Amino acid sequence: MKKKVVTSGDVARRARVSQSAVSRAFTDGASVAPQTRERIIEAAAELGYRPNALARAMISGRSRLIALMAAYLDNQFYPWVIEHLSRRLQDEGYNILLFITDTGKQDKVVQQMMQYQVEGIVMASATLSSTLARQCEDAGIPVVLFNRFVPSSPASSVTSDNVQGGRLIAEFLIQGGHSRIAFIAGDEDASTNRDREAGFYQAFHKHGRTVFARAVGGYTFEGASRAVRELFSRRPAPDALFVANDHMAFAVMDVLRDELNLRVPEDVSVIGYDDVPESAWKGYNLTTVSQSVDGMVDATVSILIDQINKQSVSRRAVVMPAQIIIRGTARIPE
Repeated sequence: MKKKVVTSGDVARRARVSQSAVSRAFTDGASVAPQTRERIIEAAAELGYRPNALARAMISGRSRLIALMAAYLDNQFYPWVIEHLSRRLQDEGYNILLFITDTGKQDKVVQQMMQYQVEGIVMASATLSSTLARQCEDAGIPVVLFNRFVPSSPASSVTSDNVQGGRLIAEFLIQGGHSRIAFIAGDEDASTNRDREAGFYQAFHKHGRTVFARAVGGYTFEGASRAVRELFSRRPAPDALFVANDHMAFAVMDVLRDELNLRVPEDVSVIGYDDVPESAWKGYNLTTVSQSVDGMVDATVSILIDQINKQSVSRRAVVMPAQIIIRGTARIPE
């Protein structure tokens, strides 16, 4: 037999208060006397009452939901971001609806998101068309591109300084005395790859040098493995590699060590980008560039909450500084 559903009216009668008082007692920030709240919570516990978040959302017009869309989660950076973002939003009284999409289907998924009456949208490793971004703006829904920047988009963005990060890596490798420095690119359409590569090449130009070779890994483990095999099939081979993210750098190191019998960093220096937790593992101990996840998450939540509260959407672009993390996979300049 299905158990009878306990309603807020049942709790109100048990606690001898109004139904609106019960609603306020279970609404963060709502005004209700401490003694009244205590009586309501006690009555709810006795009856086994659980507030209906969907019903409250229908009444208040506030879903307290933030939609997060990610194109892929293979890259260890994004599960890490999702955890931090979820915790921060929960602290603010919001919850995340997670959507996974394939490249080219982002707009369709965003339209599905909006059917849930979400109050904000975060795009991680994904983007959306300028047309749909403007539709979100017109609907009063703030959109933040996380770790992506699209100059033509009206959406806000939060990134690390990828250009600066690329420059830092180039300077580190050049000062380390390497003469054949190669680059393994990620997704060539992604702003992260474009900006990291731009900063990398800027530093080479400053020193009157050129990048020795280039291959494309597409931000995938398999693509990075193919790219490093391609680079080391030629002679002479590179003596240093900048890999556009840590996820690919792990694949690169596995191929160098296990297939090509090369030592890192004695034979080849390797530097990644992101500083995901796995990069500090003893098996990789990867020199990399750190993206401030806490800072980027704080900025994202700040933009969303501010624009939701003000009921006014405007474009903001936040850029966090990059920092090189020196570990054991690249020759250290003297």
